[in-house]
Amino acid sequence: MRERRGGPLAASTIQDEDEVIRWFSEGRTYAWMSEEYERQYDITTAASVWADFRRRKGLSRRVVPDTGLVPWHVEEVHRWAFGLAMLRMEARRRAGAALAPGDTVRLTGWRRELAWRGLVVHYDADTEQGLCYVPRRPGVDLDLIREPYPA
Repeated sequence: MRERRGGPLAASTIQDEDEVIRWFSEGRTYAWMSEEYERQYDITTAASVWADFRRRKGLSRRVVPDTGLVPWHVEEVHRWAFGLAMLRMEARRRAGAALAPGDTVRLTGWRRELAWRGLVVHYDADTEQGLCYVPRRPGVDLDLIREPYPA
C-alpha cells in the first residue's frame, strides 16, 4: 500500500482524472471513491483528496442546497439526523443529481413511509432530537416538511 509522506496527498495521487470526473457525475460518495482507489491502485486516500479535486476541477458541489426542503438553521448537534439526510438526498434527486442505487431505494422507502403514515418532517432546535415526524396538515403541509404557521 502506498503511503502518504507528510502533508496532503499530491494531485498526482489521482491516476485517471477522467475516471474520477465520471465518478462525480455518477454521484459516487467520497467513501466509495476511497475504497475503489485502494482496490484498483492500492492507494489510500481521504475525503479531502476528492473534495480538493472537485474544487480544482470546478465540479459542482455534492450537497445541493434546497432551502425549500431544509429552510431551518440546523444546529450542529442535529446535522446528521436521518430525516435531514433524507431531505438532502431528496434535494439532490430534485436537482437531477445521480443517486447511488442504495440511496434511491432508501429514499423511496422513506418517502413511501411518510406518505403512508401521513407525516412530514418538523425541526425544533430546542429539542434533543431536533428533527421529528408530525402529522401532515391537509392543505397546509404540501411537501415533505411542516410548513410554518402564517405570521
